[in-house]
Order: sequence, then C-alpha cells, then structure tokens
Amino acid sequence: MPTTEPTLLIRDADLVVTVDEQRRELPRASVLVRGRAIEAIGPADTLPREADEVIDARGHIVIPGLVNTHHHMYQSLTRAIPAAQDAELFGWLKTLYPIWAGLTPEMVRVSTQVAMAELLLSGCTTSSDHLYLYPNGVRLDDSIEAAEAIGMRFHAARGSMSVGESAGGLPPDALVEREDAILADTRRLIETWHDASRFSMRRVVAAPCSPFSVSRGLMRDSAELARSYGTRLHTHLAENDHDIAYSREKFGMTPTEYAESLGWLGDDVWHAHCVKLDGAGIARFAATGTGVAHCPCSNMRLASGIAPVRRMLDAGVPVGLGVDGSASNDGAHLLGEARQALLLARVGRALEPFGCDHGPAEMTARATLEIATRGGARVLGRDDIGHLAPGMAADLALFDLRTLALAGGAVHDPLGALLLCAPSQAAYTVVNGRVVVREGQLATLELAPLLARHNALARQLAS
Repeated sequence: MPTTEPTLLIRDADLVVTVDEQRRELPRASVLVRGRAIEAIGPADTLPREADEVIDARGHIVIPGLVNTHHHMYQSLTRAIPAAQDAELFGWLKTLYPIWAGLTPEMVRVSTQVAMAELLLSGCTTSSDHLYLYPNGVRLDDSIEAAEAIGMRFHAARGSMSVGESAGGLPPDALVEREDAILADTRRLIETWHDASRFSMRRVVAAPCSPFSVSRGLMRDSAELARSYGTRLHTHLAENDHDIAYSREKFGMTPTEYAESLGWLGDDVWHAHCVKLDGAGIARFAATGTGVAHCPCSNMRLASGIAPVRRMLDAGVPVGLGVDGSASNDGAHLLGEARQALLLARVGRALEPFGCDHGPAEMTARATLEIATRGGARVLGRDDIGHLAPGMAADLALFDLRTLALAGGAVHDPLGALLLCAPSQAAYTVVNGRVVVREGQLATLELAPLLARHNALARQLAS
C-alpha cells in the first residue's frame, strides 16, 4: 500500500523571509512541509494547525537554509596553528602542507562532521567541500559518508594536486598525485556517489586545486570528464597578488585568460575567492555565467584583499558565499560570514576610486541574505534550494528573535537585525524536511564526544 509522506508544520512564525521571486516577507506566517518539499507558505490562519510534527515558531524568524559554496573541512583540525597565524596565502600553505601530510581517514571523517555541525548550527543546510589532499589512505568517500551521518546536503569536490615543488608548483612532491590516478578516482566517485536528481543530498564535483598546483593538462581533462557526466567544476582563482603574479609569470596570462583557455569558464563552473578579478575578468565571468564563491573572512585573515562583489553582482556574475577552510577563517558560522560580507563590501566601496560617492546601501542586509541563499544555489547549479516556495526543498532555518544579541533590533526589523547584529545560532535547522538542529542542539549526532575526539586528533596531527 502507498505510504503517506510525513508532514512538518512550522507554525506562527513572527516572520517568514522567502527570498522567492517576489522577495516576500510574511509576518505571522506558517510553513507546511510534506516529505522533502515545502507544500504551502502563508498567513498562519490560512494553513493547517496540526501536522505529524509541529514546531512552535512564535518569537522566531524563518529564512531559507544558507548555502556554503566553498570550504576545506579537514582544516578544522589546524585552526589557529601559531606558525601560520600571521602568514599570507603562499606562506600559510607552505607552513601547513607538512602538517596536513599526516591526515588519516578518521581525521577527515571527524573534521568533516565538526565542520558540518558548526555550519548546521549557523543555519546552513547545503555545503560544498574541497578536499584536495589524499595521504595515508584518505578518500573523498570519508567525507561523503560523514555527511550522510550528520544529515547535511553535500556537494563533495574531488580536489587534486599534481605539480609539486620540483616541477615548479607550490605543494611538496610527497603530497601530489599522478594525473591518471586523479582522473580515474574522479570518475569512480561520480559513478558511485553523484546523484543529479531533484532534492539530491549528494553531488560530486571535479575540482583541481589551483593554477599553482596542477597542470594545464589536468585542468583540461578534468573539465572534459566532468562535462561528460554533467557534473560541475570548481577551483581557486585570482586569490591574491602572488596568485596573479604566478599566472602572469608561468602562463603569460591573467587568471581569467588562463581559465578560459582551458575551458574553465561557463555556467557549470565556479571559482573560489576571485579577489583580484579585474574588469575584463568580471565581464567574461558575467558573459559566460561563471560563478564566484566569495570568502570574506578568509580573504581578510590572509590579507588577500577585498573582492569586488558589488561590481560582480552589477555585471550579472553569479555570487555565493563561502567560509573557506577553517584554518584560514578559523570559523564556519555562515550567518557570521554573511554579516562580514555585508560590512566588507561597504568598506571596500569606500576604498575604491571615487568610492565615497557610494553609500552603505550598495550592500544591504537583504542583498547579503540573497547572496547566502539564492546566490549560493545558483553557483552550485541548484534550482531546488535557496528560497522558500511550494515545490522547493524543505531547507530552512529558524532563529529566536528574543535573544540578547537581537534585543532592540528585532523589534524594528527582524531580518535587518539578523544580519547586522552579532551572529546568532539557529534554534532549528531543517534539511530536506528533516530536523537536524532542534532547540539549538544538534539532533543527528552527539556533539560532546565528537568534539573530544576531534581535539585529540588535532593534537595528534600537529605533533
């Protein structure tokens, strides 16, 4: 006999922010979920009062689940390493590569779940992760299995490095892989794990690490492989001045020209950082639909610069938000990342030529939330997440407006307060119709023993 899908009712929210086509913000509203999808949104008195599960959302704001488009989750193990605290990108990498050479499969599994727990507790429901180191038997499968256990929607990026120091690259030779092995494993992962269906919880991405750690051939072959399966492509690009200098010296091109020469522009591609994307690069990204993962905290931490996000958006470039690695951000609170993106965009405009003619309204709270939701969904190639509407995936987050951090702000503009005040922790996070954070606590795994094991492994790795 056919089974009836379970229902979940988020009832009587003070405000439901849909970020839908009309950008509706609905006071005193409810959301009805059936199975994995949203069935109805509207004024609370127009929706049912009962369901299989009911969340009393009085005093809460409901927003779409946040989307994280760039991360290196294993780096949670090496947060605040003293020797790397005050380095820029290349020096930071050279300091940490020898430590990361000690990664084990257990370390990857545990650090993935710690990173995802932090994201889920910040209201994030979908995350990409770029794993490009595979020592000591580590496989991307370790991350994927960890994600399934904790309940996060996951885009697993099969990163790679193939050009070591002896060949003019940045990573140690011991950490690079043979290119035929990289391509074979990428193919295996796509065939084993990739799910292109609507509401998919798991997708695989081809993701050579960067222009300074892989060859032109691997970039071309990875793009061809990904497109033969209809999967997406991801890498780092134009992150700082040294990155630009490397591209010009090694390839005689800007990073955008280099990427385009290898087939790495298109609406199935997104690049992390793009801090130093010039006007010509922005135009090519916009014309081709190439996406950007904006990582403001990491860009500040490594003194890489301020990405020209407003110019990208005005040109039509798809832009999402990313926390980047937890050793270059040292945090994975995506709502906090959104706040930082808002503030950095405002000061960035002031530093540009004639920037004083542009006011703070160039990056508003609502525009920032859109980057963190709809923007991220577009960057990841998803049309089933990123906003709240009937037929969309039931990915959403609830925040309690009665907390100390929001006192005095939520009474004036709940959504504005959520982005402008100190970052809040989610009261509830729902992924694919499943409650994974309940009353501020992770509901899928016991957090205390996970953190204890993570800290023990972090000490082991550093030593």
